[in-house]
Amino acid sequence: MSIEYEFRARPDNGKTLNIADGIEWLRMPLPFSLNHINLWLLRDGDRWAIVDTGVGTSKTRDLWREVFADAMGGDPASHVIATHLHPDHVGCAGFLARHFDVDFWMPRDEYMLCRILVADTGREAPEEGVRFYKDAGYTDEQLAGYQAAFGFFGKFVTPLPEAYKRLSDGDELTIDGHTWEVITGGGHSPEHACLYDKDRNVLIAGDQLLPTISPNVSVWPTEPLANPLRDWFDSLHRLRDAIPEDVLVLPAHGKPFRGAYFRIDALIREHQERLDTLREVCAEPHRAVDVFPALYRTKIDDKNRIMATGEALAHLHFLVRSGEMLAERREESIWYQMS
Repeated sequence: MSIEYEFRARPDNGKTLNIADGIEWLRMPLPFSLNHINLWLLRDGDRWAIVDTGVGTSKTRDLWREVFADAMGGDPASHVIATHLHPDHVGCAGFLARHFDVDFWMPRDEYMLCRILVADTGREAPEEGVRFYKDAGYTDEQLAGYQAAFGFFGKFVTPLPEAYKRLSDGDELTIDGHTWEVITGGGHSPEHACLYDKDRNVLIAGDQLLPTISPNVSVWPTEPLANPLRDWFDSLHRLRDAIPEDVLVLPAHGKPFRGAYFRIDALIREHQERLDTLREVCAEPHRAVDVFPALYRTKIDDKNRIMATGEALAHLHFLVRSGEMLAERREESIWYQMS
C-alpha cells in the first residue's frame, strides 16, 4: 500500500475542514520556509479540545480569535493539548489556555525542555554552545551567526502555563466519549505524543509521521553526546506495531493520508541510506560540516546550517555508538572516520 490522500482540498489559513464526526482540520500559517501547520479541533460535548496551537505571533492569535467565533461557533475549549515542544505546536498554548481558563496537557520531557528553551530568550549564547559548533567545524563568522540567533525559540512562544497535566505513553484520554491512546516517541523531540483513536481509526501524528518530508532528527548543544537517530528508529518501529496499516494519519504538515506502514518504511530507509553514504564518505576523516554535500541536496547557508549540523551529527553519532566509526578531536574540531 502506498500513500493515499484522503482529501483533495485543504482548508485556508484560519479555516477548518471536517475530517470525521467531531474532528475538524484547522490550518494556520507559519513564518518559515515550511509555511503551514495543521491543528485539530475535537468536539467535546458543548466544548472543543484543541490539539496543537501554531506559533505565538500576533497574526496567529488574530486568526485564533476568528476561529473562536466561526469554526468553534462561540463554544469554549475544554483542554489545550500539545504534541511536543516546537514553537509551531506549542507557541499559542499559553494564550489559549489563559483565554479559556482550561488545563494544558503535554508530555513531561516536552514541557520541561520547552520551559528551559524559552528561558534562553535574551541570554547570550553559552560557551558550551559555541564549543559544540566549533567542534562541528564552524568558522568564526558562522559561530558569530549562531551567537546572534541564540534565543530565537522563545520569540515564537507565548508564556507557557505555569502548570500542566502530564501525558504519558499508554495514557487514554476520553473526549466526547471517544478514547484517544497516547503513543510517545523520541528522535524528533524527546517525548513526542501521538493520539490514536482506535474506534474511528484515526492517528493525530504531529511531526512523527509526515507524508512528504522527514522530521528533523538532530543533536543539540544541550545534549552533545545524544543518539537521537537510535531513538527515532525505535519510535518508528513502536508506532508501526501500535497502529493498523490503513489508519487515517492526521499529520502536522501536508495532507491527511493513509499508508502509514509505507511511509514509516520509507522514513527508515531514507535515514539508512544516509548512514550508508557516511560509511563511504568517512573512509577518510571528516568533520560534521564536511559531510553536508554528501547528505543534502539543498544549499546549506545561514538559514539552515544549524539544523543541517544537528542532523549530520545525529547520523555520525549513530555510527559512533554502534562501534562502526571513531570520533577524534584534532585541534579545534572533532573528526569522524570509519573504524
